[in-house]
Amino acid sequence: MSLSTTLRSFALAMALAMGFAVVLPAQRSMAHDADLPFDIAFPQEAAKTTFSNTWGARRSGGRRHKGTDLMAPKMSEVYAFAAGVVTKVGNTRRPGRYVIIEHAQGWDTYYIHLNNDNPGTDDGKADWSLTVAPGIEEGAQVQAGQLIGWAGDSGNAEGSGSHTHFELLQNGRNVNPYHELEVAYDRAIADLAREAILLAQLAEELEIS
Repeated sequence: MSLSTTLRSFALAMALAMGFAVVLPAQRSMAHDADLPFDIAFPQEAAKTTFSNTWGARRSGGRRHKGTDLMAPKMSEVYAFAAGVVTKVGNTRRPGRYVIIEHAQGWDTYYIHLNNDNPGTDDGKADWSLTVAPGIEEGAQVQAGQLIGWAGDSGNAEGSGSHTHFELLQNGRNVNPYHELEVAYDRAIADLAREAILLAQLAEELEIS
């Protein structure tokens, strides 16, 4: 089987497996939600992520869930939800390793339970280069969709599966991020479909030529 045939078969299989049948118009990977004053990007690798609306679910110690858990394999890429400034890169007992980003007009996002393990282990001893991307430090400016780190199970996520606990706050108050995540996720999946279809078309053109 030729390289172009392999590429085309892979791309078409990917597109069909994800349920795509039409070529979508070219768009940016960012979405704009009318509820927010800025463009947003899905904050994790969409093809690897599952999530549901668990806002308010009970947690240990009488706590309520104040975010959305983006379940994904360890070391899945985590992205900035929107443009902003990194205000905190930290490590505490319950959240584990985390990043906080400040956005426009009083909005903030939290990315919690980032990776703290060396590859193939659950040792909790990884260098921070396996937690946050180069240049992600307090005071750094980031753009929507920029790589900021990698998903993990640090803090009290041990035993519950690797994921990023994502929080959205306005003026210091948590709000349910599920709707905004749905908007960004749908756009990210559409982009993946577009890329798969374009790859299939390119492979076909290479084979014809």
